Amino acid sequence: MSESRFFVGLISGTSVDGVDAVVLALRNNQLDILACHNEPYTEPLRLAVLSLCQPGASEIDRLGAVDRDIADTFAKAALIVIDQANLQVSDIEAIGSHGQTIRHRPSRDKSFTLQIGDPNRIAELTGITTIADFRRRDIAAGGQGAPLTPAFHRVAFGISGNATAVVNIGGISNITLFDNSDSLVGFDSGPGNTLMDAWVRIHLNQAFDQSGLWADSGQVDEYLLDRCLDDPYFSTPAPKSTGPEYFNIAWLEERLDMLPDAIRPEDVQRTLLELTARSIAAALGSESLAQLAVCGGGAKNTALMTRLSELLYPSHVITTEALGVNPDWVEAAAFAWLASRTVDGLPGNEPSVTGATGYRVLGAVFRG
Repeated sequence: MSESRFFVGLISGTSVDGVDAVVLALRNNQLDILACHNEPYTEPLRLAVLSLCQPGASEIDRLGAVDRDIADTFAKAALIVIDQANLQVSDIEAIGSHGQTIRHRPSRDKSFTLQIGDPNRIAELTGITTIADFRRRDIAAGGQGAPLTPAFHRVAFGISGNATAVVNIGGISNITLFDNSDSLVGFDSGPGNTLMDAWVRIHLNQAFDQSGLWADSGQVDEYLLDRCLDDPYFSTPAPKSTGPEYFNIAWLEERLDMLPDAIRPEDVQRTLLELTARSIAAALGSESLAQLAVCGGGAKNTALMTRLSELLYPSHVITTEALGVNPDWVEAAAFAWLASRTVDGLPGNEPSVTGATGYRVLGAVFRG
């Protein structure tokens, strides 16, 4: 029996609220999350990141400063979670750092993606070999660079057959479908929490709609919902990926401007929740599922989970907790696992998911 190997996974997603960090133990084909930690961004850093997510003035200077500050936050999160796992820095084989996405443009002719959080600084501050820049090799090979988590879902949840799907509802929703072969299907179905979070910040000055209570106080505006679902992204076949560069407040305001009359803010929020639920359900519409396992922040949105259960009945909607992984930490664990693949010289992408021309070893290595 081989000894356990330890990896740290770090990610900040499209919600731009902080760094999720896990310590993952790997032993043979077994995965075990030993510790987890969330290191919040300071409000100035959060706003600085958001300002970089859209074109603006002095971008290169601002990018350099934010790249440094994010790296410092990532390094801090790594050291804290290693301590929580009762391990030493020397026990960690590598850190897998997703970084913070500030642009994701997976168009056919000029595709690119950019994640920041300088891995040189992470390696320097922690003394641990750091693997970063996971997405761009897949894009160079003709893929979308996303989603990268479906391969981890297969390993982590031990699922075979086509009876289960996994959906991560972060800022964007991405779906993994398992079939009876070795191939996977995975894609971004559309907005997850990003529009709801942005709307509740504007109107209630809250980071998110706790349990979906504000949305639950409103009613769906079918005219607005139709204008949203008319977007060509939803009918585009996979492979496909997207981000808040596409689904953002400006996108929503364009559709609000189409309305014949103003509607209550809570009705907009309820409609955005419905958009997330219906776009996920539509993406799964032709599948015969026994269960849908949800991870990410959307798993805590009671109103959203209820609506998914209604739309997908008789499929059973659960969280990944029932499959052995806390829904808050799936993404960070995935990048710890991807780091192990890089260390071992094994591919991390799934061409059937991203559309890449073949399997590729992902990530650049920065020695500790």
